Amino acid sequence: MSLDKADVVKFPADVNDGTHARRSPPWPHAPPHHLQDTGIYMVTAGTWRKHPIFRVGAPLRMLHDALLVIADKHSWRLEAWAVFPNHYHFVAAAPADAGSLRPFLRELHSRTAIAINHHDHAGNRRVWHNYWDTRLTYQGAYFARLNYVHQNPVKHGVVPVANQYPWCSAAWFEGTAAPALVQTIYGFKTDRVNVRDDF
Repeated sequence: MSLDKADVVKFPADVNDGTHARRSPPWPHAPPHHLQDTGIYMVTAGTWRKHPIFRVGAPLRMLHDALLVIADKHSWRLEAWAVFPNHYHFVAAAPADAGSLRPFLRELHSRTAIAINHHDHAGNRRVWHNYWDTRLTYQGAYFARLNYVHQNPVKHGVVPVANQYPWCSAAWFEGTAAPALVQTIYGFKTDRVNVRDDF
């Protein structure tokens, strides 16, 4: 049975039909918030023992689309994301209650684990290990992490140019943000960004 079928994934019917780019919010022409007043977080999560459970193709697309749909459901505004077979990263603005991160990720991990285990006939295989979150409190850290997440497929050697990787935000960002903002974000160095990324 395919992960594309709504009866397997049990997400809204359009989750896997390729419309996620149209549902993504437009990138603001400038950061729309003051970091002191809004919770901006970087989140990383990994699969159990770093196994590449969400293989390229339908499983990875399902995880990617689930992240976008469930983030929106919990009112977390994604600003950068990168999804891989054994981990993901995102930077997002929290709603008024940043404590909603836990139920947001609980739902994401539960629903994607059920879907992939059903697809793989894997019973109750453990899928997710843990997640790590960091609240970003100054603009330099925020911009550097946006760049880090957009460019993560290049860091992992998956593609030579980030916008060629369909399960990250680089192409969306470049297509919706003002060119000056793209240049500014991409100009931030990421070599000193401390992110758990040993996948």
